[in-house]
Amino acid sequence: MSRKWIPNLLAIVNLFAGLLAIMLAFTGNWTLAAALILGAALFDNLDGRVARRLNATSEFGKELDSLADLVSFGVAPATIDYMLNFSLLGWSGYLLAALFPICGALRLARFNSMNVRGYFVGLPITVAGPVLAGTALFGDFLPVAVQALVLLVLSGLMVSTLRVPKW
Repeated sequence: MSRKWIPNLLAIVNLFAGLLAIMLAFTGNWTLAAALILGAALFDNLDGRVARRLNATSEFGKELDSLADLVSFGVAPATIDYMLNFSLLGWSGYLLAALFPICGALRLARFNSMNVRGYFVGLPITVAGPVLAGTALFGDFLPVAVQALVLLVLSGLMVSTLRVPKW
């Protein structure tokens, strides 16, 4: 196997962590599900660094990374938040939980179609997802309205034109 596949394997680990987080959310293992989202963030960070270091960047890798990010930082945190905080809200809960990954997908599509250096346009999903997963764990301490507000603000920031510095 070519060393150019190493970054893609790291993106697949990111994806796997996100999928496991979703499955664990359905079984009520919230803490491990949120920890897996943080683990996915580590592998997401590594895949880009390794790709640049090995000179192994590709369009395939870019798309795979975005798909993994949508699952790990969009669908997984929204699933955790839905199961913990919004499942009793009926259609409002469905809409809240669906909004976050939809805004994340729009953010990723915009990122992939733009060539901007030095800053991100909108809050990266890789930041918003772990924040949402983390705050979802405080569901017992924060009212559902506050959890919904956090989700709405993060969703809005992802699709905003706010310039976020790259670090």
